[in-house]
Amino acid sequence: MLDYLIVGSGLAGISFAEVALKNNKSILVIDNMSQVSSRVAGGFYNPVILKRFSEVWNAQEQLVIMNDFYNRIEDKLQKKFNFKLPILRKFFSIEEQNNWFAASDKRNLAPFLSTKLVLKKYKGINSPYDYGEVLHTGYVDTMLLLDTYREYLQENDLLLSQSFDWGYIEFLDFGIQYKNIKARHIIFAEGFGLHKNPFFNYLPLDGTKGEMFVIKAPDLDLDVIMNTSVFILPLGNDLFKVGATYNWQDKTDLPTAEGKRELIDRIKEIIDCDFEIVEHYGGVRPTVKDRRPLIGTHEQFKSLHLLNGLGTRGVMLGPAMAQVLYDYIESEVPLDREIDIKRFHKRYLKSLNSGQP
Repeated sequence: MLDYLIVGSGLAGISFAEVALKNNKSILVIDNMSQVSSRVAGGFYNPVILKRFSEVWNAQEQLVIMNDFYNRIEDKLQKKFNFKLPILRKFFSIEEQNNWFAASDKRNLAPFLSTKLVLKKYKGINSPYDYGEVLHTGYVDTMLLLDTYREYLQENDLLLSQSFDWGYIEFLDFGIQYKNIKARHIIFAEGFGLHKNPFFNYLPLDGTKGEMFVIKAPDLDLDVIMNTSVFILPLGNDLFKVGATYNWQDKTDLPTAEGKRELIDRIKEIIDCDFEIVEHYGGVRPTVKDRRPLIGTHEQFKSLHLLNGLGTRGVMLGPAMAQVLYDYIESEVPLDREIDIKRFHKRYLKSLNSGQP
């Protein structure tokens, strides 16, 4: 009998898989790769929300857990995924500079915002007001990470590449049986696929579509992540990942003409050189209105657990939330009310009245 059956192999799913394996638990991952948001994510991590100059929730703790997590996986899989890289904010006015310095004086933001202007001139970017630098930043190559981790799971017979059918779940004294698989627990890490899950689809997972480019710009010389209205992340060989848009209505993974126009306009606000669009792709992020993850256990079926709602910060949130959920299941360490799905208890009761599980 397995300790954990994990549904989903995005950032949430592999984070929990790794935490469980580190603790010598038996696992099996089921995934048909229908949810693409983790694979096409920008992948960069940033402890500051630059739009509002506010600290990312629990940023210090998440960074420590995140770096330990990716270091361990790199050692295990013998590949590099986590790349330390500065994030620069291009200033468009003296007022923006002043706002930056005011923010850097705040006690919670001081560890993350440099008080020294970056004066370097980057070829392909006109920057008369210079840049501010965010500290403790970088990016994770999410596509390489997920592909490599799936290979590891396959090689060790820990992966079933198939769709999951909730109708086959049987509840038994020891846990659950799914087809011919017996397990103590199921971890649902399905991303936006949560909407099809009859046990948890009462939860308010909105989903926010994001579109991105890979562009080729031979005249752009950039060795940092530029983050203003969009981010520009250097990939090498004159290639750059650029994103992202935010669309709260469209719930498909298909690129759109509207998204393309928006990205082109925003790129032109930052760089003043020619570029060619090499790839254009999209994905629906698993976002929640209160900007907090969805973590916890089903109120009736105690073998069913959820790890979802990581939104735009899955690279930072995934490892920390996987550890939190594991400690909750195995050691009964209480969940923070901000992330516990019990905060939506009224929605659960309403779902019962409508005949859902």
